Amino acid sequence: MGLDLHKLEHLIAVAEEGSFTRAARRLHLSQQALSTSIRSLEREVGVVLLDRSGNPVTVLPAGQVLIEDARVLHGVARAALLRARRVGRGETEALRIGHTPAVTGEEVTVLLRQVHVAHPELATQVNQRYPDELTAELLAGELDLGLCRAMTPARGLARTTLTQHPLRIAVPAGHQFAERESVRLPELAGESIMVWGRPGRSGYTDLLIEHCRRAGFEPRVRRNPVQGTPPVTAVLGTGHLAFVTNAPGPVSGGEVRVIDLRPSVFVPLHALWPQHTISPARDAFLATGFDS
Repeated sequence: MGLDLHKLEHLIAVAEEGSFTRAARRLHLSQQALSTSIRSLEREVGVVLLDRSGNPVTVLPAGQVLIEDARVLHGVARAALLRARRVGRGETEALRIGHTPAVTGEEVTVLLRQVHVAHPELATQVNQRYPDELTAELLAGELDLGLCRAMTPARGLARTTLTQHPLRIAVPAGHQFAERESVRLPELAGESIMVWGRPGRSGYTDLLIEHCRRAGFEPRVRRNPVQGTPPVTAVLGTGHLAFVTNAPGPVSGGEVRVIDLRPSVFVPLHALWPQHTISPARDAFLATGFDS
């Protein structure tokens, strides 16, 4: 038994839109054609996938697991198509890399420099992505590799640790810690700490909170209202602190200082990739031994 990728795409659209009407408009189909396609898919699977009784249309458990696998299948099919097209045209493979704001551009540059020592011919394309975008584009076959910190891999994605970076804190220039070379983690008790992801929904935020709890205090966290900016800039114009991985010293024209934590605390730099796709360039990247 085979599954029609187009029917799976139709199911995903209805699930995301919550409406046959909006999904049909998005897919440039008539509502009747879309409904027929979903009914046909349900007959092939042998179970009902959607609850059509309410508004919006809701996905039943069987539909949800099928959608999870369908996203993986679509990504694998797209990656296979692009790879065959590239080989047929004699084009060089370019490794498409996305990284979350938790990984700085400087850190990505250091990684690429180490890769190019062993593989000078490797071509790369690098762009920043929010965590949800990173996951979606990896699953869709639009990225080959994602760089992040502590993100839980979605179904169909693999994860490995590339290296560890020392965790530091960024403080406004006028803060009481600004003239110090280092602080101990317990000294941050009572300070307001800026984070990017919501606790319980961000693996990296949860990791930072856990470091604080191990140091004996419950941190006062505040989610940065300006998303997508470098972590070190979060403290500008505020009295808040932020955990960063930048090198110690003044940054942002001297308005922010980055200070070491003692004893040292390390956070992982992870790589995510679609585990059922083939990419020699990605294999070369992952085989590199990265320095901290």
